[in-house]
Amino acid sequence: MKRPIRLLAPLALLVLTAGCSSAPDSGMSGGRWQPRPGVAWQWQLSGRVDTSVDAPVYDIDGFDQPKATVATLHGKGRKVICYLSTGAWEDWRPDARKFPKSVLGRGNGWKGERWLDIRRTDVLEPLMAARFDMCRKKGFDAVEPDNMDGYKNTTGFPLKAADQLRYNRLIAKLAHERGMAVGLKNDLDQIPQLVGDFDFAVNEQCAQYGECAAEKPFITAGKAVFHVEYELPTSRFCAQSRRLKLSSMLKKYELGVWRRAC
Repeated sequence: MKRPIRLLAPLALLVLTAGCSSAPDSGMSGGRWQPRPGVAWQWQLSGRVDTSVDAPVYDIDGFDQPKATVATLHGKGRKVICYLSTGAWEDWRPDARKFPKSVLGRGNGWKGERWLDIRRTDVLEPLMAARFDMCRKKGFDAVEPDNMDGYKNTTGFPLKAADQLRYNRLIAKLAHERGMAVGLKNDLDQIPQLVGDFDFAVNEQCAQYGECAAEKPFITAGKAVFHVEYELPTSRFCAQSRRLKLSSMLKKYELGVWRRAC
């Protein structure tokens, strides 16, 4: 889940303006992909995916993008991450009606989205397993599960830190059982407990909020931290990102093609 928008740029198809790091892209861990610190990436969740961006890792929407797009990226030597929301319900997804009203909480600040009662793993596990099956069948190498920090938000449910740890570990297990890597999205406070369960991290705006040092356990473990800023110029965060070995870039809030990598 992205931070609340303060000033949203007009939605438009923008062109690529910068290249990317030439850091080595990956290794293998337990038979699955293991992205290494410093590997460059592209994150595109809106518009037609531009497969020509010079980045060894792509993160794209699991529902919206077909198997053919994943295959095209693989043909170009890219690794591909499947973006899914696992902690919030989205009313436009094809499986939205399968979620009972009892697990739908308050809105999370984004139109059509509501927090999920992550304590109800009896309901959510088969739904998420089906989504992960979709990612696997499309050929994705990894999953980016979003909205992984509900317990820190006003969800409408009395979620505790222990509930979040249990659910996040379940999500990691579902990905690993299908041979895919999985990333921890934000959820900075639980990184020390979860770094061993996840293969990489995804972070939004840690530089703006002075939080990037919290990602060090992933880097120390030899695992990539895919990081974006929306409101800071690259001159304000790239030097720190290079010191910390983060995979950082500047993006627009709509997460289209445009990127400016460190």
